[in-house]
Amino acid sequence: MSLQELKEQACKLSMSDRLSLVSAIIESLQETSHSPSERSGAIEQMRGALKTEKPAPTDEQVAAMLKERRVEKYR
Repeated sequence: MSLQELKEQACKLSMSDRLSLVSAIIESLQETSHSPSERSGAIEQMRGALKTEKPAPTDEQVAAMLKERRVEKYR
């Protein structure tokens, strides 16, 4: 699968699945041994990619997203 195809597939995921994917990617990056400056650069790039104009979700919104995810997962 090409990078472009992967990006297109990622955009089709639910918000919670995309957040899980980002977490998995970050974890995989942390497992590799890079110099601290390389890690810092990658982290800053990820923060920039995740930055949004929207406020952070409330606890109630997060609870609703988790509930929705569980419903989808166990359907």
